[in-house]
Amino acid sequence: MIRPELGTQITFLRVGDLAGSTAFYEGRLGLELVLDQGGCRIYQAGKGGYLGICRDEQQDGADRSRGLIFTFVVEDVDGWYEYLVGQGLEPGEEPQVNQEYQIYHFFVQDPDGYTLEFQRFLDPDWHRRETGG
Repeated sequence: MIRPELGTQITFLRVGDLAGSTAFYEGRLGLELVLDQGGCRIYQAGKGGYLGICRDEQQDGADRSRGLIFTFVVEDVDGWYEYLVGQGLEPGEEPQVNQEYQIYHFFVQDPDGYTLEFQRFLDPDWHRRETGG
C-alpha cells in the first residue's frame, strides 16, 4: 500500500487557562494568530509549522505532557486511516467530522501513548482566515 502524502503539521497543547496561554503565546512570544476556533487558537510557529492551544477543562494539571497532540494536516484522511490500519495500527475510531472545530479527523496512539491526529480542515483557507492573507 502506498503511503498518502503529508501536508503541514500542528502541535496542539491542552491548557488549563486559555486566556493566560493566549497572553503568553501572543503577547510574550509574539506568535501570529491564524485561526481562532473559540476553544482552540492556532498560531504560525515558523515556516509551515503551527502551534495550537486548546482549552482543557478535564485535566487537573498534574500531567499536562499527556495533553500534547501532534497533528498532521493532510488532504486524504481516509487514505491515512486505511494505510495505518494496513500497518497494524488500531485507531480509536474511524474518521469523522468534528462540527465544533470544522475538521474531518481521527486519532491514533504512538508506542509511548502520545496522541497523533490526522485531520483535514473543512475550510481549505483555514490558515488565512484571521490574517486575511
